[in-house]
Amino acid sequence: MTRRPDSTRSFDIDRLWAGGGATAVVAALLAVVGILIARGLLDVAVLAPKGEGAWGNANTLTYSLVSAGCALVAAGLMHLLLVTTPNATRFFGSIMVLLTLVAVVLPLSLDVRLESRIFTAVLNFLIGLTITLLLLGVAASARRKWDTWADSAASTTQWRER
Repeated sequence: MTRRPDSTRSFDIDRLWAGGGATAVVAALLAVVGILIARGLLDVAVLAPKGEGAWGNANTLTYSLVSAGCALVAAGLMHLLLVTTPNATRFFGSIMVLLTLVAVVLPLSLDVRLESRIFTAVLNFLIGLTITLLLLGVAASARRKWDTWADSAASTTQWRER
């Protein structure tokens, strides 16, 4: 069986991090949209006093920046797992599901109004799910394919050796 040299990566690092950056933008915008829906349409506070209006205050910016930061950390986790772990995407999916569950359960334990807890938990779930699915797709597209000539040459060499 022919193996790739260890000096070549099995994925395109530039594509992985470009996708991670795009995922961060999507996560940040999803947080802003979720807060706008909560405060503007449903009159529900999301981790900030609702008296601040639909756009909220610095907490809206903080929530969106933290969402983007989580996406970048998740991209880093995917990078680490792709370099070090067999079946990296399975481990990534499992880790992200558990982290998303933490983000869902945490606001449910706060001592605030029930609708605020539920909406924040739902928003955290949607952000976690979005980050997970987008980065799994990014990892799939960042994987390098073997050169078809190299594959055919390797299989021909193996056939001749038999």
